[in-house]
Amino acid sequence: MTAPTSRQLPLAGLKVLELGQLIAGPFATKLLGEFGADVIKIEPPGTGDPLRKWRIIEDGTSLWWHVQSRTKRSMTLDLRSEEGQAMVRRLAAEADVLVENFRPGTLEGWGLGYAALAELNPGLIMVRVSGYGQSGPYRDKPGFGVIGEAMGGLRYLTGQPGEPSVRVGVSIGDSLSALYAVIGTLLALQERHRSGLGQEIDVALYESVFAMMESLLPEYDATGQIREPGGSALPGITPSNAYRTRDGDFVLIAGNGDSIFKRLMGVIGRPDLADDPALAHNDGRARHAEAIDAAIEAWSRERSREAILAELDAARVPAGYPYTAADIASDPHYLAREMIQTITRPDGKPLKVPGVLPRLSATPGRLGEGGPALGQHTEAVLDELGIDEATRTRLRDAGII
Repeated sequence: MTAPTSRQLPLAGLKVLELGQLIAGPFATKLLGEFGADVIKIEPPGTGDPLRKWRIIEDGTSLWWHVQSRTKRSMTLDLRSEEGQAMVRRLAAEADVLVENFRPGTLEGWGLGYAALAELNPGLIMVRVSGYGQSGPYRDKPGFGVIGEAMGGLRYLTGQPGEPSVRVGVSIGDSLSALYAVIGTLLALQERHRSGLGQEIDVALYESVFAMMESLLPEYDATGQIREPGGSALPGITPSNAYRTRDGDFVLIAGNGDSIFKRLMGVIGRPDLADDPALAHNDGRARHAEAIDAAIEAWSRERSREAILAELDAARVPAGYPYTAADIASDPHYLAREMIQTITRPDGKPLKVPGVLPRLSATPGRLGEGGPALGQHTEAVLDELGIDEATRTRLRDAGII
């Protein structure tokens, strides 16, 4: 991947102030930074963002950190202190976007709410990510991504029928909220081109998940039916499931298109099912999902995963298998599309990370380096604000920076 120049980055010149921590807010600023925004990440002195200590740690820092915080500048600042709050006001006065994911009311308690900052900078866009949003009876409840996934309806559907629900293996609620935060930011920037004014963007974790729930609500409203967990299948869409192989592996087969279903039945030697008028369309197949899945698995259990995939590829039937990290790292398609990239950590060590999305043909994003060391850019930001050395010394001695 050719590194883009500053001119090629679509968000070049955009100043973003990040007051968030962990996942949702910081993931949103990561995306903005990858496309050219100058992201100043404010972290507590001494400890920094808790994500620095999440999951696998190497040389004292989470490997996740180097994905989540690439392209950002780290500035330490005690937001609970009056002088730290005054520094945020100075930064916000020059910023285009401020992203925060504190519990609602926290910034207002520090005199850093949108109304106060908009007086200093009417064009400021404030992105607020929280568990339940900035209003409503649950506003003040603490909410992490997993709670948003549960309330949004996703957690109920994950797992096998009749068994406890399981968690999606990544922080999907936070990540979906981050995507909505970025969409909201871009929309607000477009509006600011017309009006010159900023606005607040209110992103709730549970709403970000709920918005992904397809026809769950209208089906309940119209028929009273509550969608239930389907395990590895996709209830009401047939066939689309995981099927066991001869070696005990699993393959995923999505034969739910009408013509694809006919081709799949041809591959497994079931022309009777391919030609059955009752199975010509999805609604009919859904009523006979158990029998269709049994026919497919009777075929798959006699073959290796590789043989199954080869036959289905030849017949143009969508099929695959659950990739591990090792599968991803060595897959030729991932490599050909440059989705496996290498960055350099602050200690000089290389690290493989996911590439940048979305793909823009004329103004692609950038990777940057690994996540910054705690406070690595504090002095540079203070220089930009014109803070003299005597003031810096006093702030350091007081533990404010």
